[in-house]
Amino acid sequence: MKIKTGAAVVLGLTALINVEAGRMTEDFNAGWVFNLGDVAGAEARAFKDAAWRSVKLPHDWSVELSFTTEDAGGCTGFLPGGIGWYRKTFTVPASSKGQLVRIDFDGVYNNSDVWINGHHLGHRPYGYSPFSYDLTEHLNYGGENVIAVKADRTAYLDCRWYPGSGIYRDVKLVTQNPVHVEQYGLFVTTEENRVTVRVAVENESAADAVVAVKTDLQDADGKSVGFQTLELKLPAGKTFTEQQVFHIENPTRWDTENPCLYTAEVEVFSGDTLLDQTATTFGVRDLRYDAEKGFFLNGKHTLIKGVCLHHDGGCVGAAVPDGVWERRLRVLKEGGCNAIRTAHNPPSEAFLDLCDRMGFLVQDEAFDEWYNPKDKKYNFGQKVADERTLGYSESFGEWAERDAKAMVLRDRNHPSIIMWSVGNEIEWTYPDYGKSTGYWEQDSGVNYYWDLPPLSTEQMKKNFEAADPGDYILAEQAADIAKWIRETDSSRPVTGNLVMPTISHFSGYTDALDIVGYSYRTVLNAWGHENYPDKMILGTENWVQWNEWKGVLENPHIAGVFLWTGINYLGESTQWPTHASGSGMLDTAGFKKPNWWFFKSFWVESEPMVHLAMQPMAESNYLIKEGAVVENPDKRRPRKWGWPDLSNHWNFEPGELVYVELYSNCEETELFLNGESLGIRKLADCADRLMKWAVPFAAGTLKAVGRNDGKEVAFQTLETVGEPAAVQLTVDRTELSADGRDVAHCVAQLVDADGRPVKHMNHLVRFTVEGDARNIGVDNGTTNHTQDFQSDTCETDNGKCLMVLQAGTSKGTVRVSVEATGLEGTTVQLEQK
Repeated sequence: MKIKTGAAVVLGLTALINVEAGRMTEDFNAGWVFNLGDVAGAEARAFKDAAWRSVKLPHDWSVELSFTTEDAGGCTGFLPGGIGWYRKTFTVPASSKGQLVRIDFDGVYNNSDVWINGHHLGHRPYGYSPFSYDLTEHLNYGGENVIAVKADRTAYLDCRWYPGSGIYRDVKLVTQNPVHVEQYGLFVTTEENRVTVRVAVENESAADAVVAVKTDLQDADGKSVGFQTLELKLPAGKTFTEQQVFHIENPTRWDTENPCLYTAEVEVFSGDTLLDQTATTFGVRDLRYDAEKGFFLNGKHTLIKGVCLHHDGGCVGAAVPDGVWERRLRVLKEGGCNAIRTAHNPPSEAFLDLCDRMGFLVQDEAFDEWYNPKDKKYNFGQKVADERTLGYSESFGEWAERDAKAMVLRDRNHPSIIMWSVGNEIEWTYPDYGKSTGYWEQDSGVNYYWDLPPLSTEQMKKNFEAADPGDYILAEQAADIAKWIRETDSSRPVTGNLVMPTISHFSGYTDALDIVGYSYRTVLNAWGHENYPDKMILGTENWVQWNEWKGVLENPHIAGVFLWTGINYLGESTQWPTHASGSGMLDTAGFKKPNWWFFKSFWVESEPMVHLAMQPMAESNYLIKEGAVVENPDKRRPRKWGWPDLSNHWNFEPGELVYVELYSNCEETELFLNGESLGIRKLADCADRLMKWAVPFAAGTLKAVGRNDGKEVAFQTLETVGEPAAVQLTVDRTELSADGRDVAHCVAQLVDADGRPVKHMNHLVRFTVEGDARNIGVDNGTTNHTQDFQSDTCETDNGKCLMVLQAGTSKGTVRVSVEATGLEGTTVQLEQK
């Protein structure tokens, strides 16, 4: 089915389909002006904003500022909040009068208010929810209009991670006929080869209407695989929802390896006149959840190799270009990851589009707190009320239903989404839960993370019944959120990330859930199934440690894990100058960390690999005992959120004893220094999958060889390198689209006179951009630097750093240069098309 188009009209600066040819959707991101700080009267149409700064959305004002302890805090990354105003002047043609015009915001952080021509449209407290306003009755047709948006982050410690500030997601302007498919009114579900299309058609006109609803299903090549027409009589002011059922012959399934997307196109006609058209992509896939055997995708048992992700993109903050996420997701997938938990809020629509196309399974999460607040400063239940930390709990009672349903309505056609989450570690804030577990009783002698429940279930129940629940009942709120989700989409299960499941299993909380998520409770994997065999259990928050994956392999009923985290993220710090969490497998610049390689060694079994990591023995968690490398009992290796500070180079002091560990999926590995064998390690002999050596440093070549069945199948070589002689620049692409959105990642790497990477020394480098493109952020990936993200200079770490280059809108050549004092620089050229 080809959508018919008519003459183009101009709305703002973008050419769009004529209203007579159906719906018009405009990218509304360009042409805004911004002011940081509250301004009286800025909502008025006649307000003078000539002195304000021009910005293009998405925009995050906090990431543009310097790290500071003044009116900022570690929980939100030591970047300030405040109040920001946005205004945009635009025109609507006179021919649009009689049509409906609305504005769609995918997210504004936070406490937003919106005005059109001085008329207040509404307030939205939650910064992660999509929302829309009808502009129709307040527009000046044929003339200028002004939309104003205020975002209020006065409570700058309002979140436990970095949230960003401002209109940090996309904005669209939609013009359509009074008879149309309502927003989110196209809903597609699949089962085997059956495709069910639900279409809600709305008649907002004053007259009854007779329409034909034509639905065309198309495969990835645009070929029609199903077509139906439905006749509807629509009384004025009414909405009808109708269902069409299709059967696709031998459909190509959407899965993590081949994420095939189909398209459902819907047109609404009155006679020969096209009133509306809309479309959505979808995937044909079957999901099955088994409390005994785990998760099945299209009938195939599939282990969930997941990671949790916060929504920032490092140096670009919360306004993350699609290309930044695409690079990050590609690296995660290369390491074997197949699933994402959107911790702890709904992501952007653009992020989910990427997950659909790239083949990630997604757990879409609604909230981090309900009625009872979490203490953002100390990362636990609130200790002292503080206006600076006021967050979503202030608005939960009034807004939770609208926000939960907004998430599901927007996201339910994404095949990547396999479950919804009601919230994260909510039990923290309900006092009757923690007090009833027995874990925190004085002199209990048990460890919450490593030990089974110290009390019987009967005793825990008695404790829970006797405890004061406070003002709210957690199980009741869980039931409400689950109900709202199921009212909007019943095709997927509902879960939650439970931090005290020993109580939640009987408190009524898990009664609201289809899947029980365990947060750092791997020790309960077997216990949970033995005591509650009818509930499927999934690790929804786990350390990046072997013990967590081992807990899946040893318990077939556990569907998988979501590691905390896939990528280091801004915020969740309690001490200056640490502005980011270091718990990820990639750093904030998207560079691979040692634990990424470790997990790849067993998450990607089909690809033989070896990877070396090392540090001075004196700084390590190990010592030599009876000729063997063993853990130092006085300096234990991190077992939870940490990982040793290891490098991947062979430059140390002469004779210095170096601790070397190797990650591999090969049956055996052998280490050589300057051609001399330092011994063989067999994977089967290493319970922790870490092969260890203590090596006195000697300049030269360190080589690791991996073998299967006695044959070499993988190797890695490290050489002692010289002093930095140049700074090399590489880009991940040499062509950019001149759309104002596309990005390239420019990596500066120190190299010696022979062009070998220098990873043990650092230098300040400077980036220069010539042409219609701009530097939108620099970062070296460390968690405790205080250099601005918005800068032309950056200090390297491990000899390298990143600059994110964003395209302009003009075709032509862009040149990017990097230089450093005393070193030879590099220039690369990109073509913008």
